[in-house]
Amino acid sequence: MGVVVDTSALVAAERFAEKHPADGTTWNTWVGRMAAEPAVLPAAVYAELMVGVMLADTPERAAGRRAKIDALTVNVPIVDFSPMIAEEWARLFATLSRQGTMIPANDLAVAATARHLGYSVLVGPSDEAHFRRVPDVQIRTLTEEGLRL
Repeated sequence: MGVVVDTSALVAAERFAEKHPADGTTWNTWVGRMAAEPAVLPAAVYAELMVGVMLADTPERAAGRRAKIDALTVNVPIVDFSPMIAEEWARLFATLSRQGTMIPANDLAVAATARHLGYSVLVGPSDEAHFRRVPDVQIRTLTEEGLRL
């Protein structure tokens, strides 16, 4: 099985690396832990990452963020929001809407991508709860200890 990487997992990886600079664990180390299986980035996640570049408070921070994204996308392909994924998004929207358990639209795109590909979703600890509302998607959480189901 592969993994669809959510923005929250990448943000968590960056925060974990910043929290433990003395032990030599870098953002690349955390991202490398995701690479044990095929991984993809939905176009919505790529867009969210680019917002982080555009909103950076200094040119240096923007360049650093852009370099991380460029390095990531060399090994983790971006998946377009295709008509088939759009239909899966609509099915999920209808299901969650009827249940009164809607999640943010971009996260719905991540979940739809995962369902379409038959992959799990890798999230950071902050987004785990709402992704677990999505039926028929395995959620994996990136924690400081590693990956958890």
